[in-house]
Amino acid sequence: MTTIRPFRAVRPAADLASSIAALPYDVYSSAEARRITEQEPLSFLRIDRAETQFPEGTDMYSREVYDRARDTINDMLREGQFLTEETPCYYIYALTMDGRTQTGLVGCASVDDYMDGVILKHENTLEAKELDRFRHIDTCCAQTGPIFLAYRPDNAVRVVLQKVQEQDPLYDFVSEDEIRHSVWRIDDPEDIGNISRLFSLIPHLYIADGHHRAASAVKVGLKRRAEDACSKGTEEYNFFLSVLFPADELKICDYNRVVTDLNGYTFDKILDIIENTFEIKDNGSEPYRPAKKGEFGMYHAGRWFRLTARPEVCSDDPVKGLDVSILQDQILAPVLGIHDPKTDSRISFIGGIRGLKELEKKADHSGGIAFSMYPTSMDELMRVADSGMLMPPKSTWFEPKLRSGLFIHQF
Repeated sequence: MTTIRPFRAVRPAADLASSIAALPYDVYSSAEARRITEQEPLSFLRIDRAETQFPEGTDMYSREVYDRARDTINDMLREGQFLTEETPCYYIYALTMDGRTQTGLVGCASVDDYMDGVILKHENTLEAKELDRFRHIDTCCAQTGPIFLAYRPDNAVRVVLQKVQEQDPLYDFVSEDEIRHSVWRIDDPEDIGNISRLFSLIPHLYIADGHHRAASAVKVGLKRRAEDACSKGTEEYNFFLSVLFPADELKICDYNRVVTDLNGYTFDKILDIIENTFEIKDNGSEPYRPAKKGEFGMYHAGRWFRLTARPEVCSDDPVKGLDVSILQDQILAPVLGIHDPKTDSRISFIGGIRGLKELEKKADHSGGIAFSMYPTSMDELMRVADSGMLMPPKSTWFEPKLRSGLFIHQF
């Protein structure tokens, strides 16, 4: 069973929500975060990227930076920019992008569910990134960035949420990237009880985005539990801030690749090598966005090609059958020499929202080669997670992204 529970949110005053809400901390470089906080002094990046409150060159992982993040939360509470809910509530957080809406339930998921495999992941985490968020959460005594979770659609849950959405929202604003953010509070005890009961019948939750935040929140929770001789398992540190979405409302975008060189080959030689595993069609100068699974766009020096994987390189294996795996196993590793895409500086990853022209630009700049991808599906993600397997790095890119700062979970 899945354990989800309401919480006493720390959240923005209604008239400040749009000013405070910010994209996740890891979307920005330090320079970009600093520029945004200069433009918007209330931006939540002052907390999530607290080095922006210090002179340039300050170590973003220093103790004083994490202390400043904690102090900023407390200062904003004292000044009324944040308020604390009087009773535990759930919330609905709906994001609308290009006419498509995804509606999530905001609540707290269980550390034990994460440890016991009720909450499933699909990618590994990096220790350095985990340590940063561990220190941030531990110092702030709060989770400031929600974990993006998915669940298989449940009509009974949908009915409860739709009823609440007939009320006036707490927040309703359009961010600078033209995404509409709408939030409703669920404070009726009967609705709260129904939601908790309905989720207890859902066998698994899936981490869509936020693997590092989730792992860090769990480690802080386990640390606090070990330090608390009277721990009963119900304390707030045993739960972490999450937004849960039905999988059928989510969209995974393409996550494209650019390699900076041809690994010593001519481009014609690369075409000769890969024609045994891919059908190749010259698309001229017209950018090619794959139309179905098993197709890839390939670009070099002004020319685009459509690659179609031959049946013999496709697989029913949950991981080997992914398009990102086919590209990695058939071209990136054996031809271009990219054996560890997590650490190889010769490869970069470009979210599809930035467009195919961005791939051309980056490939032309280095003289390298670019690949446009067909997006991984939610069914593929859940199949990998259900199998206890992991996807290759940079397999998924979700849009729209959740804003941080609309909800804080303190413990």
